[in-house]
Amino acid sequence: MESAGPVMAGLAGLIAWFVIGTGLLQNLIYLVQLGLAAAALIERPPSPQAGVLWRRYADASPPIALLAPAFNEAMTISQSVRSLLSLHYPNFEVIVINDGSTDKTLQVLIDVFDLKPLHRHYDLAIDHKPIRAVYGAAHQPRLIVVDKENGGKADALNAGINVSRAPIFCSMDADSLLEPDALLRAVRPFVEDPEKTVAVGGTIRIANGCRIEDGRVVEVRAPRNPLALLQTVEYLRAFLMARLAWSRINALTIISGAFGLFRRARVIEVGGYTHGTVGEDMELVVKLHRLMRDKGLPYRVSFVPEPVCWTEAPESIRVLGRQRSRWHRGALETFERHWRMLFTPRYGRVGFVGFGYILLVDVIGPVVELLGYLLIPTLWAMGLLSVDYLLAFLAGSFTFGVVISVGSLALEESELRRFPRARDLILLTTVAVIENFGYRQVNNLWRLRGIWQYLRRSQSWGAMTRKGFGAPSS
Repeated sequence: MESAGPVMAGLAGLIAWFVIGTGLLQNLIYLVQLGLAAAALIERPPSPQAGVLWRRYADASPPIALLAPAFNEAMTISQSVRSLLSLHYPNFEVIVINDGSTDKTLQVLIDVFDLKPLHRHYDLAIDHKPIRAVYGAAHQPRLIVVDKENGGKADALNAGINVSRAPIFCSMDADSLLEPDALLRAVRPFVEDPEKTVAVGGTIRIANGCRIEDGRVVEVRAPRNPLALLQTVEYLRAFLMARLAWSRINALTIISGAFGLFRRARVIEVGGYTHGTVGEDMELVVKLHRLMRDKGLPYRVSFVPEPVCWTEAPESIRVLGRQRSRWHRGALETFERHWRMLFTPRYGRVGFVGFGYILLVDVIGPVVELLGYLLIPTLWAMGLLSVDYLLAFLAGSFTFGVVISVGSLALEESELRRFPRARDLILLTTVAVIENFGYRQVNNLWRLRGIWQYLRRSQSWGAMTRKGFGAPSS
């Protein structure tokens, strides 16, 4: 620093400490999440076998409507619907909403399940694009298919909510597969605390590499595709650590659109899913928090780690990048719509912890991380920063990241044991280390692109090319 003026050196030091401090604060939060998640699993270990759950909860379980919006899902729709129809749950119906698909999604459903037009009364409690027809099958009374004009996922879900009749609905993706006992496990909070529970989320897992037969995952394997492997570790960290932790303190602000249970009456009360956002899943959960807090009513938004929904992860850099940019854009849109909840006492932990986390990690996090990668090495090379600053930044960026990733994997294996093969665990542990050296930085670039798209008010989803379940992973 001797070669630079005191003002420039001081400014460089302030920038460095801001970047390092922000990164350390993020990693400290991740460590707290890991501790909270571990405590939650210790306090409430995984549920007993499905047969025990059936005897315990079957009689008290409320009816559930599974809503599966489908847009151009012809490759996976038949296996997905078969998977849903074979679920172990006493009282449910499957409502597939064909959102104006331009491929053969509707025709595949009609042919495979021998569907016929059906006269079914439904409410118009929530606005959505017109429904063109409703189909059913005499030999499969649990299945309802709604054909409507294209309006986007939120619009399709709103149509499904209107057509459904059950007090609880399950929002999911048509290209996902639920484990047979997923509903029975996810409904537990509604059975045990029916007055307070308004929403429940479950774990999403990567199906790439797994052996799938007749719409079920029959053998869990680590993916062979490098991108899918990286996402497997990401999903473990996001669901088992972050969401379980925030659920424990009732500050969970997102339930994945791929698998979540909601009380229908409360969702109708908040106007259903919001149009004009790509983060409709997060937006709905935040609206429910806001409704219950504004009314001063006790409530719970829970996360249950045992019910598992399997989804096909992108195996292409372009598709994955579009997905991550869109996810980040959705978080920013939700924050903009509800920013007044931030640090507002009325909203309790949701306002302080939930929205504080969004502010730190999603709003300013990507920009600060980019500044760190660009400015700190540059300032050090210019002689404006000592090597201590550079080492502190690198330690905070990489060491904590490795600890959090490996810790999440260890927590999963110690409590849930989803990967039976030792070589898969060794592979995933290796990936948990190396993802911090390259993949994390690329992910940050995608998040920055999401910020740019948000500022430009883009509403594009982008094409999500899929191979279909059972296709060989590259």
